[in-house]
Amino acid sequence: YGYRRIQLDLRNDACYLNQKTVQKLMTQLGLKSTVRPKRYQSYKGAIGKVAPNLLERNFGASKPNQKWVTDVTEFNIKGERVYLSPIL
Repeated sequence: YGYRRIQLDLRNDACYLNQKTVQKLMTQLGLKSTVRPKRYQSYKGAIGKVAPNLLERNFGASKPNQKWVTDVTEFNIKGERVYLSPIL
């Protein structure tokens, strides 16, 4: 529990203390709450324009360099955003 939840619990027990007092007492007693990092969420729905599907999943080509396709993928590594765009 953090100082906010401790203060709410004390208030429910009819013990009214200021949040700074609760925080100071928790520091003196060596009580600390664990901070959980927020999970990374990259998907935000359809943003921007969607390109028309010209290939219609027909990836075969009679000559090299005739058809190129790519897709950008965004993911999180050690708290940083990383982008991967393979080209086929």
